[in-house]
Amino acid sequence: MANPKAKSGSGKKPAAAPYSKGKATKKVTNPLFEATPKSFGIGQDIRPKTDLTRFVKWPEYVRLQRQKVILNQRLKVPPAIAQFSHTLDKNTATNLFKLLNKYRPESKVEKRTRLAAEAAAKAEGNTAAKDEKPVFVKYGLNHVVALVEAKKANLVVIADDVDPIELVIFLPALCRKFGIPYVIVKGKARLGAVVHKKTAAVLAVQDVKSEDQSSLATLVSAAKANYLEKYEQHRRQWGGGVRGNKSVDKLAKRAKAAGQNPATVSTTL
Repeated sequence: MANPKAKSGSGKKPAAAPYSKGKATKKVTNPLFEATPKSFGIGQDIRPKTDLTRFVKWPEYVRLQRQKVILNQRLKVPPAIAQFSHTLDKNTATNLFKLLNKYRPESKVEKRTRLAAEAAAKAEGNTAAKDEKPVFVKYGLNHVVALVEAKKANLVVIADDVDPIELVIFLPALCRKFGIPYVIVKGKARLGAVVHKKTAAVLAVQDVKSEDQSSLATLVSAAKANYLEKYEQHRRQWGGGVRGNKSVDKLAKRAKAAGQNPATVSTTL
């Protein structure tokens, strides 16, 4: 499209044509640095490494356990289940597992070796006197319940992530009824490792050697202070009810629109 011609005798310039290109400015480049732009198309340059965690399709069991954690935070959790979130502190738990590892039951290999040695001695006619009863950590839900009801357990250790939780939900009340100290620790797999199993819901310490009596007494006093004496407090305390970030932001916007202080928005239900 040609530019319109100005009328003769008038000092006005004609309007520029639409979409006309202005004067191209020459870009000054440093000859020492050559530009090498990258193309990230298919078969082209390799993309830089970035965090793709949000785009990973995780296995179903990972998604389920993560969703379960979020649901336990959002929903109101009854006190009977919420008490399992009050786990033993790290230092006391470390001392507890040091004691438990001293009294691990014998493994299958150790038992086989012991029985073979006893059989060889018996075949040779050596009838050695019976050793004293070995001191081991007791495990198995039915066995531990029987020890608690017989008041033979000195300390009961319960895992916080037993599934279904109904298996151990009654144990704190049972221990309190019979006056047995109990603690709740993180990880059924940690308890299982003590007794050569994948997982263990509950362990019980029945007897210990004389050199470990002071360690056991310290753990028992900690168990009484943190669990037995606080049982009534935990029995009334509901868990969960924590809002998510999106919900808190939404309520903060509403409060701001209403002329209120957004910082006063409650993060709990």
